[in-house]
Amino acid sequence: MTWVLKTVGFLIATAVIFLLSFAILLAFDLVPEETSTPVTAATQKEERMLGIIEQAEEPIRIVAKDIGLDASITNPTNKDIATLDKALLSGAVRYPGTALLGEEGTALLFGHSSYLPVVQNKNYKIFNKVQELEEGAIISVYSGTREYRYKVVRQELAKATADRIALAENGKFLKLVTCNTFGAKEDRFVVTAEFVGVYEVE
Repeated sequence: MTWVLKTVGFLIATAVIFLLSFAILLAFDLVPEETSTPVTAATQKEERMLGIIEQAEEPIRIVAKDIGLDASITNPTNKDIATLDKALLSGAVRYPGTALLGEEGTALLFGHSSYLPVVQNKNYKIFNKVQELEEGAIISVYSGTREYRYKVVRQELAKATADRIALAENGKFLKLVTCNTFGAKEDRFVVTAEFVGVYEVE
């Protein structure tokens, strides 16, 4: 009977000491917070998001995993239709004069869309599925050293009668525009995405 009382007394004393220790830790805010999100490679990458980038950069690649888009980007300096149409044969094109990566304003990217069953140049259909990008989808645009990430906020069909595409000047945005040729007057899909952050490229 004595050993039972000693055991019970020991357990009670242990519990009291534990509760007192926990109360002291709690009072000094030393209790570790529970985390519901496991640390993965993806979350570790998020921690490497960079601060403000002072130097603007030209985009060289665009990736939208939701639609299987992965294409190079050219940056012509001339706005004549022949130059721009030639650039489209190599991938997406940043329209001259629109924002660079890291700059305030809107970066405007054009890309071919073609629904012919067979095309000789795959760049004729790189923007075929941009209208399938849903709100919240992530688009990554790369410079030579960094990834600039954007989140889709809107996609719309621009009518053939529209001469201009509105470009926001305040904030950092990306617009993707489908086209057959720069000089054509026809309906085109326009996807608008807002800047999320800039990340190191591994």
